[in-house]
Amino acid sequence: MATYLLLGNFTDQGIKNVKETTKRADAFREMSAKVGVTVKELFWCLGQYDILAILEAPNEDTLTALTLSVGSLGNIRSQTLRAFTPKEMGLILAKMA
Repeated sequence: MATYLLLGNFTDQGIKNVKETTKRADAFREMSAKVGVTVKELFWCLGQYDILAILEAPNEDTLTALTLSVGSLGNIRSQTLRAFTPKEMGLILAKMA
């Protein structure tokens, strides 16, 4: 399973209904589980981003479908980053010429 960081910002709709954000987070966990994505951690943040989620997904297609589904609900806009563990980075570095 690959690790991804999802950075999110509330849309106008999302901030207008911010009191529902923890309920939406529970729904996100359920939606993720149904497609085989694990939500390892979920945080609300101060600063540039409102939400940070640490996810594990079997592949990029599955993760992309999930993030598009979440985005289509209209509460957040997201940016997703692939994250590498030290072991994974070591394997990548071993392939360098």
